[in-house]
Amino acid sequence: LLRSTGKALGDAAEVSEAQLAEALRAGVDKVMALGGAAPGDKTMIDALVPAVDALGDGFGAARAAAEQGAEATTPLQARKGRASYLGERSIGHQDPGATSSALLVAALEEAAGE
Repeated sequence: LLRSTGKALGDAAEVSEAQLAEALRAGVDKVMALGGAAPGDKTMIDALVPAVDALGDGFGAARAAAEQGAEATTPLQARKGRASYLGERSIGHQDPGATSSALLVAALEEAAGE
């Protein structure tokens, strides 16, 4: 995610929110392509896709969307990633990848000073 996002940003010393959103979209798309995950699979994608979609409305909106996406993984059964090995036992637990991704988006908001 971070490597693909960084490549999309290039060597720019400063970027706009729109440029950052575009670069993050490239990173998320790369993660989905490599891992085969999609929204609803109970992975980090469940937090990242809504965050990137909401980034156009500001970092606060992206943070809220990521947190809601992570929380929404609780009733799901994991279909990808390590949690998928748990099968039905994954139901009722928030996905750790989605949770840590929401924390990254929160840190991004904090770093942006919003």
